[in-house]
Amino acid sequence: MGAVGLLYVGAVLFLNGMMLLNKVDPRAAGIFNLFVGALQVIVPTLVIVTHQTRPLEILGASGIYLFGFTYLYVGVNLLGNFDSTGVGYFSLFVAIMALGYSFANFRILGDPAFGVIWLYWSYLWFLFFVLLGMKKEQITKYTGWVTAIEGWVTAAIPAFLILTGYWRNPQTIAVILAVFGVLVFGALWPLTRGREPSPAAPAPSDEELGVSDPRHRPRWT
Repeated sequence: MGAVGLLYVGAVLFLNGMMLLNKVDPRAAGIFNLFVGALQVIVPTLVIVTHQTRPLEILGASGIYLFGFTYLYVGVNLLGNFDSTGVGYFSLFVAIMALGYSFANFRILGDPAFGVIWLYWSYLWFLFFVLLGMKKEQITKYTGWVTAIEGWVTAAIPAFLILTGYWRNPQTIAVILAVFGVLVFGALWPLTRGREPSPAAPAPSDEELGVSDPRHRPRWT
């Protein structure tokens, strides 16, 4: 993924995380999703058209569409206030494909740092599937924090380091990212996960209360 495009992936992930944490209005976030989604469709198209004889360039560019179509879909969804299940199940597709791109970075492209980053993205898009596709709203806060953190850790910071020439030692970066992800996202789970609302207990019957005349029922019932 191009470093410039990756920088704005960081921006939109951070914004979407803040939206899930009720810090940003959904319609306002939807507009920015459309901007970044359009960028992430135009850029890989240009790369593929101009590098038709370089399969590794095409492989790298093909993954960008997963982000572009996600953000376009999210933007339209937020602005139109549509049901989220379509975005949710598309996120499941992205989560599965991200595992393939992680493998490609480890084994074909020789980039273990982005191999780990694609694992981060697979986990994040799986959370989107659970939240939006399966409607498990109790993980909204957790997903918001993971989204905002990944915006910086997997996109904005790596993009800036690449652009400034400080993205070095990918093996070391891969280990640091792997340890960071396990510790931070594992710690966030018990701190942020909501609980399913428990069903209300049925009111006790007159027989259970030992009351023969309903007029003598206790006032709290």
